[in-house]
Amino acid sequence: MSRVCSICGKGQASGNNVSHSNRKTRRTFKVNVQKVSFIQDGKEKNGYVCARCLKKAERA
Repeated sequence: MSRVCSICGKGQASGNNVSHSNRKTRRTFKVNVQKVSFIQDGKEKNGYVCARCLKKAERA
């Protein structure tokens, strides 16, 4: 599964795990995407949408 939002294009980000002794190792922050049907450009589409876009669509 591709963890990229179909609406805003938000994808995986990277950063550091920092231990108590301040050692740093790389890690990834994955996007909270859900498979839903949504309306884009007047057409209904199926795809993966991040939680922020899903919340935005519920308010509208």
